[in-house]
Amino acid sequence: MATQPTTPAPVVTAWAGWVWFGATMLVTLGLFQVIQALVALLDDGFAVALESGLVVFDLNTWGWTHLAIGALLVIAGIGVFAGALWGRVIGVIVAAISILVQITVLPVYPIWALIVIVLDSFVIYALIVHGEEVRAA
Repeated sequence: MATQPTTPAPVVTAWAGWVWFGATMLVTLGLFQVIQALVALLDDGFAVALESGLVVFDLNTWGWTHLAIGALLVIAGIGVFAGALWGRVIGVIVAAISILVQITVLPVYPIWALIVIVLDSFVIYALIVHGEEVRAA
């Protein structure tokens, strides 16, 4: 009887905690995006115009964009918690899009935008570098 060659199982290290952090941040950042979207949609005075103008031209479109990104971040976070590859892929893509969208907020709310950009960057790092370890768990 011939035996099938087996591939070694991936080793789970303490770095897998980065992936759990990434998944938690995906859900948290998604909820922040949803809150930001609801404020933009419900409060017309949310965006403060600068002398040089605001990058955002239509506050409703901006709010719906944040709402969609927030929902996708939450869904991706749930996928990462489940150990699904699609969750990691969507998480990286949407976190990168979130960074780009936060650039539109930067002139008006620089501290908020910078915090979200830094957290999105950590999420991308965690999911790309250490994501495979969670599949092994």
